[in-house]
Amino acid sequence: MTTPRSEPVLVQLGARPEEAVQLVGPDARASYPADVRARLRADAEIILSRYPQARSALLPLLHLVQSEDGYLTPAGIEFCSDVLDLTGAEVTAVATFYSMYRREPTGNYRVGVCTNTLCAVMGGDAIMDALRDHLDIDHGETTADGAITLEHIECNAACDFAPVMMVNWEFFDNRTPASARELVDALRSGAQVTPTRGAPLCTFRETERILAGFADDRPGALESSGSAGEASLAGLRYAREHSMTAPRAVTRSSDDHPDRGAEAVAETVREKPAPAPSATVPPQPNTTETDPPTKGK
Repeated sequence: MTTPRSEPVLVQLGARPEEAVQLVGPDARASYPADVRARLRADAEIILSRYPQARSALLPLLHLVQSEDGYLTPAGIEFCSDVLDLTGAEVTAVATFYSMYRREPTGNYRVGVCTNTLCAVMGGDAIMDALRDHLDIDHGETTADGAITLEHIECNAACDFAPVMMVNWEFFDNRTPASARELVDALRSGAQVTPTRGAPLCTFRETERILAGFADDRPGALESSGSAGEASLAGLRYAREHSMTAPRAVTRSSDDHPDRGAEAVAETVREKPAPAPSATVPPQPNTTETDPPTKGK
């Protein structure tokens, strides 16, 4: 007796269509009109000319299409995949790996509040809470007027100016809840705002075009130093005043290995297998992994 064959069952893997990882939104463009595509293609050729390997241009190309739409759309993914001869899955895998690429529409100003350890201790959490209440939006959301997208962000390597905010990747140092509210109010009013370090702000889409590798035409962009401030230099001055210097690096000569040259040593290390884990996988009962010896016995 033979068992009748059942019908094959199709199991669809991956994210649900409504999930943001799909880069599909209700108003997201599926493809670019011919004139937009031609304009982007001309810009893409400029970017591609800078890279010996075409696929190395993917990151700036993603910034380019984000400058067009304000976030990544199916149209932008399709454009990048066509230009670089990559699959849509390959482009999406990169686009969803980096937090700099947006999956939802972004306001004119992407306002980030550092809530990493030092900034949080110095008031970053309080600033974030104040802006949530003031703007009536949460992390990742955008105000109804399309002006501000609010985010909490990770360390921006400016701990000596904590707590720090960033607007379109420009620094605003030593913030307080009051000065943070004043900043977003000025941005929403259309006033020209200049960061603590850098040139006057431009919009998110304009910033994305600069990140794609095109000229920064903001007045004073080239003259703005962005150099270290007083807080950054305090440790250096203290070291000089006390004649403190870093220890010299210890170099090892070939005499340390009289029988083997550097290449032979490197080859020996390269061929050596990685050490095996000490624990059993899964851990077995009555072993030191599951039943460590009691101290003192």
